[in-house]
This record gives sequence, structure tokens and C-alpha cells, in this order.
Amino acid sequence: MIFNNILVVCVGNICRSPMAEALLADALADNAGVTVSSAGIAALIGEPADPMAQSVLSELGLDLSSHRAQQLTPELTRAADLILVMESGHRRAVESIDRSVRGKTYRWGEWGGFDVPDPYRRPREAFEQSLALIRQGLEDWLPKLKG
Repeated sequence: MIFNNILVVCVGNICRSPMAEALLADALADNAGVTVSSAGIAALIGEPADPMAQSVLSELGLDLSSHRAQQLTPELTRAADLILVMESGHRRAVESIDRSVRGKTYRWGEWGGFDVPDPYRRPREAFEQSLALIRQGLEDWLPKLKG
């Protein structure tokens, strides 16, 4: 299956999903026509990525400064070929917004059997832990996305 439009979802769309979006977009940069975006179930609409998320990603050479949080909508879910959520509960929340997403919504840590915990308002170590899990999930997903 070809995934041209991938949507990454968390709660506020300022920590986990922007970090995952940036890493996935960077990893798929050679795949022409692939779009990666992110949204939040309860987004802090218009807010930039958390400063700590920006900091830990800048150390990997990725810039989150232009990110602005957006609310998850049925339009976004319908346009997506694949929706990746950070926690099991997020899948239910996404499906409650749009039932048609069943079968194309998976956890970021699906293949490793893990959730990515929310580092919001927590110390830098929490962001580093979430980033490590995001990177692990990325490595698990890439072979499936690059086909």
C-alpha cells in the first residue's frame, strides 16, 4: 500500500506529534509526493511547538520553529492514507471524530507494542524519553512506509 498523506496525532499538537512529524518527513524526504502533517485531539490551536520539543529536535538538526498546532478534524482524517497516534486511547478518540478511519489508524509504537508518553510540562528528560520512543517507532515504521 502507498501512503501519500500521513497524519500524526497526539493531544495538544505541540510536543509528540510535531516531533514525530518532523522526523518522519525528514526520513521520507526522498519519497516524492509524500506529505506528513500533524494535528491534536485537543490542540492548542495556533501555538508553536513546545520550546523543549524544539530544543531536543534542534540537536538532531531539525527545526520546529514554524510549527503551529492544528485541531484534528474529519477533513484531515479523511484526507490521510495513514494516521499514526501516540497512545492507544488516541485511536479511540480519532475514531470517535470519524468512524471511517478504522483500518488506517495505528499507534506510532504499533510494532514495538508501546505508547509514547506525553512530556508536556515535564522536565527535559521526559522529552528525551518520548523522543527516543518516537525514534524507535520511526525505525519500525520506515520499512513498511518505504515499501
